[in-house]
This record gives sequence, C-alpha cells and structure tokens, in this order.
Amino acid sequence: MESRRLATDAEGSPTAGHARLIVAEAPTPIGYRVAKRALDIAASALGLLITSPVLLGAAAAVRAESPGPVLFRQERLGLGGRPFTCYKFRSMFLTADEGRHRDHVRDLIRGEGDSGQGEGEGVWVPIRSDPRVTGVGAFLRRSHIDELPQLINILRGEMSLVGPRPPIPYEVEVYEPWHARRLSVIPGLTGLWQATGWGRLSFDEGVALDLAYIDRRSFWFDLRLIGRTLWQIVRGRQF
Repeated sequence: MESRRLATDAEGSPTAGHARLIVAEAPTPIGYRVAKRALDIAASALGLLITSPVLLGAAAAVRAESPGPVLFRQERLGLGGRPFTCYKFRSMFLTADEGRHRDHVRDLIRGEGDSGQGEGEGVWVPIRSDPRVTGVGAFLRRSHIDELPQLINILRGEMSLVGPRPPIPYEVEVYEPWHARRLSVIPGLTGLWQATGWGRLSFDEGVALDLAYIDRRSFWFDLRLIGRTLWQIVRGRQF
C-alpha cells in the first residue's frame, strides 16, 4: 500500500498553508524511465526551438492586450506531491480572482457542481464564459498555445510529455484517498484522460483513466497518446 501523509513544516503546520500529500512513487522499469526521459528532453528542446516564433508572438500579444507579466506562474504538485512552479502564458487579467476557480474545482471534485455547459452534472470542464479571461487569452486557450511554456517544465524534469495533469494544491486538499495515486508518477502535458475523455467525464471518471494509464505505462503507449493528442488539437477539440 502506498504511503500517504501530510507534509508539514518544522512547526507542524501544513507547508505553505496547504495540506499536501506525500505519495509513494509507482515502480517504473529502468528502461522505460530512461527512454521516457530521453524523449522528454529531445521533444521539449526541439519543441521550444521550432515554436520560438509562436512563443514570441504570443508573448507580444499578451503584453499588448493587458498589463502584467507574460507568463503565469502557478504552484502545482508533481511526483510524490512535491510542489513546483508550472508555467503558462497569462490568459487572464492581472486582477482575476482565483476564488471562483477554487470553488468551481472543489465542487466538481466533490460531485456537487454543475458544469453549466450542457455537459451534465459534475463534468470536469472550465468555467463557462469566464469574464476573467482576456480576448488573447481565449485564443491561446483554444489553440493550446498557452501551455507551450510547460515545455520548460518538461525540460527541467518537473513534468513529462505524458502523465496525469499536475493538480493545484487546493484541488488535492479535497481529494479522496484513492485520487492521490495520480501523484505517484511524473505529471504530464497530456495523458489518457486528456486524449480520450477530457470535457466529457466527471472528475472520478477522469482519475480512473489516469490510474489506468499508470498501470499500463509503456514507451509505445506514450507515443500513441502523443499522436492522439496532436490529432485532437488539429481537429480543434478543446481539452
């Protein structure tokens, strides 16, 4: 059974004010680990090089539309529940209140929320017609360009191309015990949930796909999910 406990600081309070889980790393064959890391390094470095004109254009557009930093830096939890800074292009106004998203996410995890998008109760989807999102930000989200800076996280080893999406600490605070196994592998830019059921499943159903991925992980399975994700982006599907 995986070990789980709250990470606490020297005074016994939750680190940085968040109740973080420490989850045992899932056993990973050494050959797969090496091949996966090699693919992550090569793909993220090449991706940053190839998309550099897009990155520069997106940065200029974000800066021109609204004041504030180009990049949005957010604490996420990675392998074993360890925190890291996740990078995205800023898609919201600088004055955006995080509280609305926090409540939305917690309600959906608890199965108490309604997506508000005709998708059914509890479907894991973004807030509909979110007024906090800028015009440029809406385009960056639709095209997934906002996530390109996460190639830096992949190059640094904090994320992988494929794996469960890294959660925000306030998500983890309302996890059921079985949800925590999502944190037993390195989080990814895409995964089985994103490639097959994003925007159509409840949180529990999505986590079940994440856990199925953890149990089925292989280099070739990762390549299949990358290919499927790229095809979904070409088709213009939102996830």
